Amino acid sequence: MNHKGILLILLFFANIPAALYASPTDSLLQELSRLVENREIYMDEKQDKIEQIRSRLQRDKLSLQEQFAVYQQLHEEHRTFKYDEAFANAVTLQQLAAQLNDTVRAAYAKLRLSHTLLSSGMYKEAMDSLTTVNPVGLPDSIKLDYYALMARAYYDLSGYTQDPYFSPRYIKTGEQYVDSALVLLSTDNQRFYTLRAMKHEVAQEPDKAKTDFQTILEKFNPSLNQYAMAANSLGNIYYRKGDKEKGIEMMARAAIADAKASVKEGVALMTLAEYLYNNGEEARAYEYIKQALRDADFYGAKQRKIQVAAILPVIEGERLATVESQRSRLLMYAIAVSVLSLLVVVFALIIYKQFKKLRHTQSVVSEANASLQKVNAELHETNAALHETNEKLLEANKIKEEYFSYSFNIYTDYLEKISMLKQGVHRKLMSRKYDEISHVMDSINLKKERENLYHGFDKMFLKLFPNFIPIYNSYFREEDRFKLEDDQTLSIELRIFALIRMGIQDHEQIAKILEYSVRTVYNYKTKVKNKSLLLNEEFEQKIMDIKAF
Repeated sequence: MNHKGILLILLFFANIPAALYASPTDSLLQELSRLVENREIYMDEKQDKIEQIRSRLQRDKLSLQEQFAVYQQLHEEHRTFKYDEAFANAVTLQQLAAQLNDTVRAAYAKLRLSHTLLSSGMYKEAMDSLTTVNPVGLPDSIKLDYYALMARAYYDLSGYTQDPYFSPRYIKTGEQYVDSALVLLSTDNQRFYTLRAMKHEVAQEPDKAKTDFQTILEKFNPSLNQYAMAANSLGNIYYRKGDKEKGIEMMARAAIADAKASVKEGVALMTLAEYLYNNGEEARAYEYIKQALRDADFYGAKQRKIQVAAILPVIEGERLATVESQRSRLLMYAIAVSVLSLLVVVFALIIYKQFKKLRHTQSVVSEANASLQKVNAELHETNAALHETNEKLLEANKIKEEYFSYSFNIYTDYLEKISMLKQGVHRKLMSRKYDEISHVMDSINLKKERENLYHGFDKMFLKLFPNFIPIYNSYFREEDRFKLEDDQTLSIELRIFALIRMGIQDHEQIAKILEYSVRTVYNYKTKVKNKSLLLNEEFEQKIMDIKAF
């Protein structure tokens, strides 16, 4: 076999573990790679939608208000897709608002332009545009957009400057604008959680921010773009808190949503590439960072290009070093395999000669080993049986000792009561008070005595089998379990199975002890078995398996 064949085999086996141990995150990354490969499909869909909207301007004679509505739609489609088109649409919206002499539309158009400038990283121009908007007297919807954009602008400025003097001031101002926006929203509005989460995220309160972003994903039905923004932030939070696997998973979900929505100004794919690079996955990181650069070029914002360009050389250099290292390592593997192959042939000849000599000895040893294993298995079975028998004998002896003590005490008590009864009858006979003999006899309450007998049996049984009730209850659902009262009195059903565990299996004997009919005893047993989680034929054996003491 030549070196190329050996290299292919090594590459094949090197990829086997990844296939065997693929995680949910791997599935997401595979889906994302397919979307990146087929990105033109989603871009074509986006372009078709934009052309359909634009065709209205060419086909219909529209009023200024209708033109404004069309350019609104065009700006919304271009907002995350292509910067120069979004900018041109926002400028056109301003021109139409001026022609309409509509202050509300003029403010809206300025906010759209400010948003476009802010998304492209043109912070000064965005702030210049925002400062020309006076929210006084504007509808709440326009005020809300204004406060939200001002908050984002100051937050972005704080992150961009990274200055210990200015950044805290920008953050404080941003919080004030967020609070103004939140006043205009209710907790039933998705945007409430978006703005509050942004505030928590900038204020270094990741747990609160995570709760709000998760609420957006779970309580509302966000668009692909809204889902991507929430998932992107969650990915950053998880990653910074040390849960890198979850961070990569959420960032992959954000990148997938961006790809499906043909978002070109998103940062999820770029951030995911950085995470994967830090995680040692240079190949995927390189694939994604290249696509992030293509997206940034297509969108046309300088800020995005600078961000991607800062990461791309690092990932690309590491990838080239990794490829070179793998190539050298594979060459070493090929040489090692060749040497090992030669050694295998030499050792095979030596082993074959030794094998002839050992064949007869191996046959004898195998027969002896088989006999020994058979004897050992029989001995193991015998030991197991002896151990089980020994345990049963020990248990039986303990039960007999306890039961003998209990029976002796019961008999002694009854002999004492019979003696007292005899003395009482004798006294009445000697004094010839025959009519009072019945009163003496009535002093013995057979029902009470039998109850005392059962209660004494219950206490003795629970002493012998302290785990009987918990184990018995484990065979039933919660609502069918027996609750032992303070006087430790068993129910009729439990008493029947307690007698069975003591070795009294005969229904007639059990019925005689408990003063029930045989059918009543049988009905109680059937009722209990039907409620049990066990099969009926297994139930009594499980009762017998409950250990004493």
